[in-house]
Amino acid sequence: MDTERKIVCYIAESLDGYIATEDDSLDWLFKVEGEGDAGYADFMETIDTVVMGRRTYDWVMEMEKGEYPYEGLKSYIYSKSVKEGSPASDIEFTDMDIPAFADKLKSTPGKNIWVIGGSELLAGFMDAGLIDEFIISIAPVVIGSGIPLFKKSNLMTEYKLEDVKRYGEFAQLHYISK
Repeated sequence: MDTERKIVCYIAESLDGYIATEDDSLDWLFKVEGEGDAGYADFMETIDTVVMGRRTYDWVMEMEKGEYPYEGLKSYIYSKSVKEGSPASDIEFTDMDIPAFADKLKSTPGKNIWVIGGSELLAGFMDAGLIDEFIISIAPVVIGSGIPLFKKSNLMTEYKLEDVKRYGEFAQLHYISK
């Protein structure tokens, strides 16, 4: 029996709920002592598609010195200014309506879909009720301000706690939609 593809947000945040500082820095995150890869390799085995916002894509490309780290995975980059052509054949720029895009992805066979970030894109998926799972690693750091994981919304969505793990100083929470 085929199982339906899930849209998953796998991400790290500060104790006070930020995914980056206001200037997009993750220095605070890399200072936290983890254990192993915090389940990253196991998670990567469950996905074949990544979705990220243009700002996140640009940050990743800058940090990786132009080498795209998700080669071999189908990648969609949400951008208001859709680029023609891309640095790799498995990268596609899009500005498609999020619910229609999610329906398109979920209707094709494959593994799960990872919404990497950022918070604007995540908010679009959340507002449409499309995030099936959250795997959130919480770093024991309060950064005070920055880019929040969750944007303000009038939408209330309930999830069920599936698992809690500890990786060094990180607490990882796994939630699934009810």
